[in-house]
Amino acid sequence: MSKLNASEIKSARVAVPDWTKTGATISRTFQFKDFPAAVRFVNAVATIAEQAWHHPDIDIRWNKVTLTLTTHDAGGLTEKDFDLAQRFDRLPAAEV
Repeated sequence: MSKLNASEIKSARVAVPDWTKTGATISRTFQFKDFPAAVRFVNAVATIAEQAWHHPDIDIRWNKVTLTLTTHDAGGLTEKDFDLAQRFDRLPAAEV
């Protein structure tokens, strides 16, 4: 998969408005009622990521989970990143 150019990234970001672009990554922090809810979310993310064979960086802080996406082998953001971000956004139970 090829890296998106600036115009393509701008267009793709419309579908994931809660994600922040920083350099060659997009990230979002999700908040939950407690640690077990956050871990359930991470488990759901792991299932989706494994199916897509594209894995986010995951940071868990008690009731907050930050996901960061980039396509390392393409050297930046690709359609895979934005597709996966949309799938993560559809997971239930986030109290953003």
